[in-house]
Amino acid sequence: MSIVIERVTAATPEIAAFIGAHHAEMEGTAPPESQHALPLDRLLTPRIRLFAGIVEGRLAATGALAVVEDGHEELKSMRTDPAFRGRGIGRAMLDHLLADAAARGVRRVSLETGRDAFFAPARAMYTNAGFREGAAFGTYLPDPHSVFLTRLLPASPPQAAPSRAIMNG
Repeated sequence: MSIVIERVTAATPEIAAFIGAHHAEMEGTAPPESQHALPLDRLLTPRIRLFAGIVEGRLAATGALAVVEDGHEELKSMRTDPAFRGRGIGRAMLDHLLADAAARGVRRVSLETGRDAFFAPARAMYTNAGFREGAAFGTYLPDPHSVFLTRLLPASPPQAAPSRAIMNG
């Protein structure tokens, strides 16, 4: 199986439905004020790089990188379609996002995710990828429903970040 990961720069009905499903899946996992997923229009702004993963001709995953401050970005909208979960698609997207960030000279990537059991597989994936729990960052405040994770990236000279990648697995 291979996944094609491409940068998303414009809304489509397919990506809008996928992001809508992301929000729907999180209903009930925390109070609304503790849910931090962005709507599609906010994901398509200049300070956010949104990517889509296509498997077998279907939108299988999304992930984004949002600028927190110079050299520090946040993972946003990480989601794998339930039909593709457990097949390494989320990890492929995460690896692509980390490579994209590193290629642009980003030194730290952080994320906020839920404490609810629904998010346990995601937290395990992030921990296995080298993320460690830490304090709230950026504009976040400490929240009993949130887990804040961060990972430092190796220093390397910035290079052109690919807008498309094909990963075989």
